[in-house]
Amino acid sequence: MSETPTFEDFEALGLRAGTIVRAEPNDGARDHAYRLWIDLGGEEPVQSSVKITDRYATDSLVGRQVVVVTGLPPLRVGGFRSDVLVLGALTDDGVVLLRPDEPVPPGSVVA
Repeated sequence: MSETPTFEDFEALGLRAGTIVRAEPNDGARDHAYRLWIDLGGEEPVQSSVKITDRYATDSLVGRQVVVVTGLPPLRVGGFRSDVLVLGALTDDGVVLLRPDEPVPPGSVVA
């Protein structure tokens, strides 16, 4: 059994708002997924593989702001490096992405 996470564990992670700049199918993933490139205000976008194909088409994602978790080690999903975890609410119809209710600069801290 693992230990209960501490507040310090939570503080080691970051919550940021970013803007999706590119989206395409992740054909290498076991389940239907998309590869996203997300601008967090750095020199290069970060990447994430997300299972949101039930509710979103790739062309509807570019320009959309999302909330991500940073500070986790990168994972490989279907041969694609996933740097961040994109947050969403689970519904019977699939994942609904979490996003700011008005535009914010890429990389804004979520508090």
